[in-house]
Amino acid sequence: MSTFQELGLNDDLLHAITDLGFTKPSEVQEKAIPILLESETDLVALAQTGTGKTAAFGFPMLEKIDVNSRTTQGLILSPTRELCLQITNEMKQYGKYCKGLNVVAIYGGSSITDQAREVKRGAQIIVATPGRMKDMISRRLVDISKIQYSVLDEADEMLNMGFKEDITDILSHTPDDKNTWLFSATMPREVATIAKKFMYNPQEITVGNKNESTNTVSHEYYLVNARDRYQALKRLSDANPDIFSVVFCRTKRDTQKVAEQLIEDGYSAGALHGDLSQNQRDLVMKSFRNKQIQTLVATDVAARGIDVDDITHVINYQLPDEIETYTHRSGRTGRAGKTGVSMVIVSKSEVRKIKSIERIIKKQFEKKDIPDGSEICEVQLMSLANKIHNTEINHEIDKHLANINTLFEDTDKDELIKKFFSVEFTRFYNYYQKSKNLNVSESSSDRESGRDYKGSSNSTRYFINVGRKDGYDWMKLKDFLKEVLELGRDDVFKVEVKDSFSFFNTENESKEKVLAFFTDFKHEGRFVNVEVSENRGGGGRRDDRRGGSGNRSDRRRGGNDSGNRSDRRGSGDASSKPRRSGDFKSSSDRSRRSDSKSNSSGFSRPRRSRR
Repeated sequence: MSTFQELGLNDDLLHAITDLGFTKPSEVQEKAIPILLESETDLVALAQTGTGKTAAFGFPMLEKIDVNSRTTQGLILSPTRELCLQITNEMKQYGKYCKGLNVVAIYGGSSITDQAREVKRGAQIIVATPGRMKDMISRRLVDISKIQYSVLDEADEMLNMGFKEDITDILSHTPDDKNTWLFSATMPREVATIAKKFMYNPQEITVGNKNESTNTVSHEYYLVNARDRYQALKRLSDANPDIFSVVFCRTKRDTQKVAEQLIEDGYSAGALHGDLSQNQRDLVMKSFRNKQIQTLVATDVAARGIDVDDITHVINYQLPDEIETYTHRSGRTGRAGKTGVSMVIVSKSEVRKIKSIERIIKKQFEKKDIPDGSEICEVQLMSLANKIHNTEINHEIDKHLANINTLFEDTDKDELIKKFFSVEFTRFYNYYQKSKNLNVSESSSDRESGRDYKGSSNSTRYFINVGRKDGYDWMKLKDFLKEVLELGRDDVFKVEVKDSFSFFNTENESKEKVLAFFTDFKHEGRFVNVEVSENRGGGGRRDDRRGGSGNRSDRRRGGNDSGNRSDRRGSGDASSKPRRSGDFKSSSDRSRRSDSKSNSSGFSRPRRSRR
């Protein structure tokens, strides 16, 4: 591997590199920097997030621009405010010995007047988000007609976020003879179209393969029942005392609820999602970067642009719909030469997705067990012991030693150690001493074949007295059920909609919850009735079509079967026992039904944001 000196950078940049502690260039830097320094060319670079792309285009741009001129010579477009600010800060660090350098960030959510004033002072380099940049161009607050270098950073992300028209419009105001450097994790058709339209005979470099995970990240999955997902998250956090993590959820609602519950349970956590104001997002990210927040719970969209090198773990609380999104998630850890862990919490119905992800990222997942209470107590105890052993003594305590020694003069060394560590140990021991085993067994035949568990006897099939005549298709009914039942996207499946009734499946462990919820449940003034269907399969089989005959009219009116349903539910199932106060879904079934009945949409009301 080359050194930065061998790449041909000037002394000012090498001085800054030394200050920053960089020792050797990353692969993308080693490949891109010599090309960009030695020739005036367009470049397409495919590399994952966290591989050092900012320096790969930042160093050549800083070397090539004229810092003595106040003309804007370089434009860097990035998908999010967070990434825009981060690139700006890094460019300023790289160019801190380049006298006269002015790098300005342009992004939404802040004063456009202040940003225009900064540009007018003479900004050789502008780093911008597409929306705000287009706005400033239309107001004639910036002039990019003389730029020599344009960079499209995270190009695939920008296009995924709907910025194609903005990018096209912005680049139409730039000179035809400029150099364009496109950096992207993947090369979908939309990115290739942009490259073809605005680039001339670009050179290409690739670091790794498309969607392939880096070697610095290990991948683990934990198999639990869907209802135990939150408890599994807490145990994984407790089993890693020094964890500094991002937890990914699918929806804004789940993100907020998980973050709130973690805070209520005493964890240092924060939420990051699209319903937060820009000021709230900034405060959360500042706290996370300063490690005042140990666990950041985020949606995929909100997490775009997060670039924090010290993240130890990425926890997939729910798997994303797209495998490519998993690659972006796991790329948040294992950065800057450090190692990281990507954990996935899955239910049986999701195990088949692990196989699919393995094929794409070309890495094997290791199946691990959620640690039990005794393991967590031991880990926490030894973590505390190591911290105390390595603590530097503050001699200001010396003047208090006499009083402390008097207090413990009748206590021997072993007893003192036991008392001291019991303060922390007892807290975990009391919480975990009666904790249940969260792990679910997985047969090797199912794992190897990738069979869909949902077609097995592990699921329950239901009849529900709404259908197409009520305005539902399978997707709308699935969304309705998972919202009112507070289930995950994959926890309601085999949804089949008929004219006046429908069928759906859940895993067996959700059966009591489903039947209890739909007791005397009204939606838009009409009773919605759910019963167990005699057919446990799906796909419109004959006995499904017969499933509602006989008493179907009674069912649609709210049913005469409530007594039988009560008998079927029984009273000995674990789900009928009161939940511990630390559990995620701590509301009673009764209170949830009350909330739903008072809501004309039939959906449970989301909890008020605390942030």
